[in-house]
Amino acid sequence: MAKLVVAKFGGSAIGMDGTSVPEIINRINDLRKDSKVIAVFSAPLTKYNEKKRSLTDIILEQGRNAANGIVPSLDVVKSTYQKILEMTSLENKEDCKNAINLHLERAQKALDEAYEAKEFANEIRSRALAFSGEILMSHVMNYILRSNEIKADAVGFEDWPIITDNNIESTNFLASESREKMEKISELVQSNDVVTIGGFIGKTADNITTTYERGGSDRTAADLGILFHKKYETRIDFEKDSSVVSADPKIIDSGLREVSQLSYNETRLAGMFGMKILDPIAIKEIVENGVDMPITVTDIKNPEKITTIMRVLDELRGHPIKIVTGKENCAIFRIETGLIQKLLTSLDKDKRYSEFVILSPFTKDGIEFSRILFLDGDYVKRNEKYFLGFDSLATITYNRGVITLIGDEMWRVQQVASRTSAKLGESGLNILNMDAQEETSRIIIVIEDAHDNIKKAITAIHKEISEINFV
Repeated sequence: MAKLVVAKFGGSAIGMDGTSVPEIINRINDLRKDSKVIAVFSAPLTKYNEKKRSLTDIILEQGRNAANGIVPSLDVVKSTYQKILEMTSLENKEDCKNAINLHLERAQKALDEAYEAKEFANEIRSRALAFSGEILMSHVMNYILRSNEIKADAVGFEDWPIITDNNIESTNFLASESREKMEKISELVQSNDVVTIGGFIGKTADNITTTYERGGSDRTAADLGILFHKKYETRIDFEKDSSVVSADPKIIDSGLREVSQLSYNETRLAGMFGMKILDPIAIKEIVENGVDMPITVTDIKNPEKITTIMRVLDELRGHPIKIVTGKENCAIFRIETGLIQKLLTSLDKDKRYSEFVILSPFTKDGIEFSRILFLDGDYVKRNEKYFLGFDSLATITYNRGVITLIGDEMWRVQQVASRTSAKLGESGLNILNMDAQEETSRIIIVIEDAHDNIKKAITAIHKEISEINFV
């Protein structure tokens, strides 16, 4: 069976105004030596108001301006692509320029519609984002690859293989419907060394443009792996500015350990609880579709540094506690245990929402209550009426932060719960809840989300971990 690698390049891999594109070319040349390549691209970054910003954020701001009666502008977006255009050869430059103009015209039309309607939502929002960001970048990269003598082609939106449901702004992948739309991309993969496609974007069976939530390009890569895993020996490669380490390097600046292997379970938990490895829903979709394929996280600047992610790890390596991570802006929902099942069923079937964990229940005045820790407090606020509809006497507590230790083999670490909790106490932090379960391969510690509590907690626990013995 021929090999295929689905390689995802995010905004940080692309760099400011495409400055890291030469590194992407080098990586693609390495990947295509023994495999076909599908390259998934996010929107590029640029400098805007003295800050590094994704073009996605800039378009969202212009959309909000349009909804508020301010004439939207694509000047910053045009300037970014004009800089990236200079990386094409003379023979490809005119075609690339035409592609930029065509896609930005479609994005401008969507913004103009938002200005007229005084609303930036649903398909208008999706079209503005799609044709100014991910899809356009995939076409620009196609011409850059061709300029570097690589046989490449881009997937046009009319042949889009990612079919989703009708939730326009936070859509869900439909595997069987997508398989029916694979003919064109399959032909492109067969006849080219590299095929480029935009991440984050989907379309319904009725050709309505949809978007995943932020981080959705990871899901696009996973979805393509799901679609192709029976046709090719498929793996997924996430090209980032580092492989996986034991905590967020923006929080911990020394003593970080490189993580060589993660299970699907460890990766999903780490992503849910704030570690930016990859979108946890991407792992969830792979598992739900019964697919078992290797995933790598590669340091694009040092490609020999790789973290391998597998469903089941083949051997034990390093410290059993692989990652210490934390999440701000969480909420805890308390509901009578007898009423929780209807809520859980609705979240699964109606909302298709899974970014929560169930904590241990408690009993008060003879009544048992269940607690759900939601990892996005804003989601709960937006849907308070929905949640309270299942139990009008339920309570919601906001401004909670959560610290999590990740490791499927955490049971091998001696005194981990007692020593980590003691360390937090020494740091002056009050533990509001601690939930340790051997079966779920994690320890969850809930604290107040205030000041720099999360950073202090991660720093304290990460330092302690290296000093705890393990079997």
